[in-house]
Amino acid sequence: MQHSSTPIAVVGLGYVGLPLAVEFGRNRNVIGFDINESRISDLKNGVDKTLEITDEELKDSIHLSFSNNLEDLKKCNIFIITVPTPINKNKEPDLIPLKEASNAIGSILKKGDIVIYESTVYPGATEEVCVPILQKKSGLIFNKEFYCGYSPERINPGDKEHRITTIKKVTSGSTPEIAKRVDELYQEIITEGTFMASSIKVAEAAKVIENTQRDVNIALINELSLIFNELNIDTKSVLEAAGTKWNFLPFSPGLVGGHCIGVDPYYLTHKALEVGYKPEMILAGRKINDNMSIFVADQVSKLMSKKGINIVGANILVMGLSFKENCPDIRNTKIVDLVDELKSFKCCIDVYDPWVDKDEALNEYNLKLIEYPEKEKYDAIVLAVAHDQFQDFSHKKIMAFCKDKHVIYDIKYLLNINEVDGRL
Repeated sequence: MQHSSTPIAVVGLGYVGLPLAVEFGRNRNVIGFDINESRISDLKNGVDKTLEITDEELKDSIHLSFSNNLEDLKKCNIFIITVPTPINKNKEPDLIPLKEASNAIGSILKKGDIVIYESTVYPGATEEVCVPILQKKSGLIFNKEFYCGYSPERINPGDKEHRITTIKKVTSGSTPEIAKRVDELYQEIITEGTFMASSIKVAEAAKVIENTQRDVNIALINELSLIFNELNIDTKSVLEAAGTKWNFLPFSPGLVGGHCIGVDPYYLTHKALEVGYKPEMILAGRKINDNMSIFVADQVSKLMSKKGINIVGANILVMGLSFKENCPDIRNTKIVDLVDELKSFKCCIDVYDPWVDKDEALNEYNLKLIEYPEKEKYDAIVLAVAHDQFQDFSHKKIMAFCKDKHVIYDIKYLLNINEVDGRL
């Protein structure tokens, strides 16, 4: 395939932006842009600290270059914005990164340019928040002199099976003609195919309900786990039995964090409340999931008390910090909430995670990760993340970290039920 003469800028080179830039960069001129100078420096040296892209994949993207200089993007005619859309401490949408990116691109926007957003937002955000910024900054008229599209990201960090090219892509545009152009653009790299939504709002809504649906389903299983705990029934055993029916949905209990499932529902509920509707089920699910770290910490404390172990001053090892297995991503990880809850009991916490960058953990959460657990040190161990390395740990190997009298609590079902003192 001949690479297109229309250059693309991918704005934001995190877990979403970099894989996208790499795929387009195989056959089309692409500039990957990020305001983080160290990130740009690493990528220019062929290093991706998110571990989403291999050294070979970076080398194979022969038409991709990197920059943190906005002036370099002036030659581009298509801008794909993939910046984060987190929530603030009040669990409200934080659109600052999106607004800043729109402001930056608006300053270099030219007649005929297309700006495509991939960041997860509430329905209407692209046209209600981003477009006015682009218009004001550029002085251009929307849908006459510049255009917009929305194609929500579906990246699953750490997943080596479902890659960007093998996940069907939803696309949309601000006019029928632009919608077709956006769809054809993504068809260049998405082997699984695309789905052209009828409008930008429909595409935005489709994205935000994907993770809301998962969040509500996990909340149900978490609530069932709370009930079964009171009934002294093992949740995993129940799920295995129920799972023998063909249409039973295979969800498991756990701490629901990350940049999507634990965040996206708040974008939808924000918009719902704005138009006068109180979304009871979604908010109830969020409350259950957000409180699971409190439940786990309380369970660990009770189990220690039953064994006569004083939690005050006890040494507790938490194995795992990232929000999911086999991934260094610690954005919105609920393990931090668990650590804080355990610390409230005045105990000493060690956190071990071979996947996570120690400097990032220190900068983001003021957590100093240990190099490796010490033998015979811990009064309790919490198995919090199902990394492959942890799954390879035998019960005997984990026991070696424990004192004679100890508690092992397994959030991720890494050990057999007879090898642990408690689990979700």
